[in-house]
Amino acid sequence: MKLTTTIAVIFISATALTAQKSKSLEIIEKSIEAQGGKQVLESIKTLYTKSETVMDGRNVFWITKEMAPNKGSFEIEYQGRIVYKSFYDGKTGYDVVNGQKKVADQEEFKDKNYRRHIINSLDYIDPTLYTLEYIGEEKANNKDCDKIQATLSNGKVTYLYYDKVSNLLVKSEVVKNPEKNSFSVTLYDDYKKFGDLVYETKDTFVSENGDQVVKIVDLYYNKKISEKDFK
Repeated sequence: MKLTTTIAVIFISATALTAQKSKSLEIIEKSIEAQGGKQVLESIKTLYTKSETVMDGRNVFWITKEMAPNKGSFEIEYQGRIVYKSFYDGKTGYDVVNGQKKVADQEEFKDKNYRRHIINSLDYIDPTLYTLEYIGEEKANNKDCDKIQATLSNGKVTYLYYDKVSNLLVKSEVVKNPEKNSFSVTLYDDYKKFGDLVYETKDTFVSENGDQVVKIVDLYYNKKISEKDFK
């Protein structure tokens, strides 16, 4: 009798887990459709964003450039001059300060090895990268959301909050990560259409020391970015 009960419990648990994965997958696939559809997102091989924010009381721009599958650069522009840059060339991360390039702390780039697409939603639905679990309904950024736990194969755990009305991501929360200095809470707002892509234009990075609000002023994809941007 005990053996039969144990088998039944295992079967029920496995069935529940499968249902959670299925529901999570359905929610993220709806989000992909809301952003323009899987075909559109998969077609994006490079992405450029220029965002306005305030650092140390100064108005600056953050410039990001990405190239599939995992190359990326980040620049801080102040008064028309690039004062800081970091980039990942697909294998190694670098910092550039005052025109001098040096190898950066590689612990900060571990997640790059697990990226397959520029738009993260496509990676979330890849079972070789992420395991998904539906947590339930929860408020986030003043919206009723579906909460999903996404666990990357390297152990990183992220909570994803999808608006039940728009199906778009409104919050992400990294709660466990082997990458250095990467615990984070980010809010996503003001989605707009850029060509065929629907993308947020306001990010709020939540911190105990004060929130950092970043607003996109320019975005384009599949143009004006080449390999030289990551060298």
